[in-house]
Amino acid sequence: MTTLKEGDKAPEFKVINELGEDMTLADFSGKKLVLYFYPKDSTPGCTAESCNLRDHYADLKTKGFEVLGVSADGEASHQKFIKKYELPFHLLADTEKEVLNAYGVFGPKKFMGRTFDGIHRTTFVIDENGMIERIFTKVKTKEHTEQILESYQ
Repeated sequence: MTTLKEGDKAPEFKVINELGEDMTLADFSGKKLVLYFYPKDSTPGCTAESCNLRDHYADLKTKGFEVLGVSADGEASHQKFIKKYELPFHLLADTEKEVLNAYGVFGPKKFMGRTFDGIHRTTFVIDENGMIERIFTKVKTKEHTEQILESYQ
């Protein structure tokens, strides 16, 4: 659904994390960033994806990646999600859908014959200079880290 392409400049953002602290894309300048968008805290697919990134977080860090999750859930929901699953990275509380819209991942979805607006599970890998290196629109929730790392081999 996103109109962004690999090689595009990643849209800037300033949104609070689960602790109410402002986070920006510039905070990750000089680092590779795995920016993953997911529909909802503590749902089966989102939990599988987040836990896969958690379980392989050390591998990602070793290869120079930072990880940041984004959904429209609020701070309290993110805090519970992080605590329950011991997630070692921040989650952005994009309740106003500013980042979701900037990255083009919020819009019409179909589920069980019904159309509704929601978050399209999408991951962007942003390089040290703020450029989009990879975009994953067909995320394998239980193998997402492998998907990301394999694309760099």
